[in-house]
Amino acid sequence: QVQLVESGGGLVRAGGSLRLSCAASGSISSTDAVGWYRQTPGKQRELVALVTHSGSTNYADSVKARFTISRDNAKNTVALQMNSLQPEDTAVYFCYLRTWRTSREYWGQGTQVTVSS
Repeated sequence: QVQLVESGGGLVRAGGSLRLSCAASGSISSTDAVGWYRQTPGKQRELVALVTHSGSTNYADSVKARFTISRDNAKNTVALQMNSLQPEDTAVYFCYLRTWRTSREYWGQGTQVTVSS
């Protein structure tokens, strides 16, 4: 079983920065894919950034050059540095993990990010 706990959300003005962090516990491998999704009311959850099992990174086009995902395998954490935030980045952000062995997916409880104009 895997547990994911996010922290770091909050309220920020447009142009500001926030850093989200996710701590993972349980049966975790360094080859598991980890990342961040976000969701706004009435919309589907969408990928923001992902570190794949091979260590490569994927970003949504809307956040490229503004957001940076990083992973610390020794601490079982994944962070999302968000710069130049815009009101359209307002959403609940969810930490995500997909196991390499079984492709089972896990989600955190979500953290709210609100960007005011």
